[in-house]
Amino acid sequence: MMESVFLWVAAIVSAPLLSGLILKVKAFFGGKKGPPLLMNYYTLIKLMKKNSVVSRSTSLIFRLGPIISFGTAVAALLFIPFGGHDAVIAFDGDIIFVLYLLGLGRFFTIAAAMDTASPFEGMGAAREAYFPIFCEATLFLAMIFFCRLTGEIRISAFFAHQAPLYMWHAAGAPLLFVVIAFFMVLLTENARVPVDDPATHLELTMIHEVMVLDHSGPDLALIEWGASCKLFFYASLIARLILPFHGAFPGDALMGFTLGLTGVYTLIGIIESTVARYRMDKVPQFALTSFALVFFAAIISLEFIK
Repeated sequence: MMESVFLWVAAIVSAPLLSGLILKVKAFFGGKKGPPLLMNYYTLIKLMKKNSVVSRSTSLIFRLGPIISFGTAVAALLFIPFGGHDAVIAFDGDIIFVLYLLGLGRFFTIAAAMDTASPFEGMGAAREAYFPIFCEATLFLAMIFFCRLTGEIRISAFFAHQAPLYMWHAAGAPLLFVVIAFFMVLLTENARVPVDDPATHLELTMIHEVMVLDHSGPDLALIEWGASCKLFFYASLIARLILPFHGAFPGDALMGFTLGLTGVYTLIGIIESTVARYRMDKVPQFALTSFALVFFAAIISLEFIK
């Protein structure tokens, strides 16, 4: 248990570091040196030292948004079996609980944006409420697929120890569809290119960034840190699937997990360096594609995999 708690704390602390890897990859493709890997930590510390500026037109919801969004992202990491180790918390049906937990964080983020009465933030909140609908459908359908393969309904049963390797042996081709769909969900849920561009400052084209325009100081630090933890959550699931090997030595699985995480974050940086963001009317099609991939995988598993 203590090892799982240590890995959970390490995940929370290292989430901004891995997000900095994306900036390094983008700088490499741009022919630049780029910011240091610890840049996100410098930013968080700088924001923590400042005071939050709160509009008189806002209510308690505006202050609760950053706290709850950060808390739900950190709590979701409690259920992840990092490097194949047991999760800190695991129970039957915990995957449903985690999906609703992330939905709760999204709800308060949207509510905090709407509380400002800003038309720009309301526009971003509407997009944030609309696009993840398809992602939630994809994740619930993926849960059915994993339950079909393992007979369990716990995240640990899907991603801990030898479970990912077993699923590759049982359903290699359908699981490949699921991995691709998970990566598309990662890009959509975390507002990355081609769904959104976190580097833009044009309100009319932003999703996540436009919702936090009125947040500052420690509130903004919690939002940014929570976003890094949420990205780490989805990247961890993909890392366990692409490198599912559980070696004979205790550190082999953790090393493979770290390599998998590095690969996922590097791929995000490559996509953001080589692909343009979609028009807003194309984003639902992108999210629906992830649902279609998991749908085909689930149908194949129900019909052909015994």
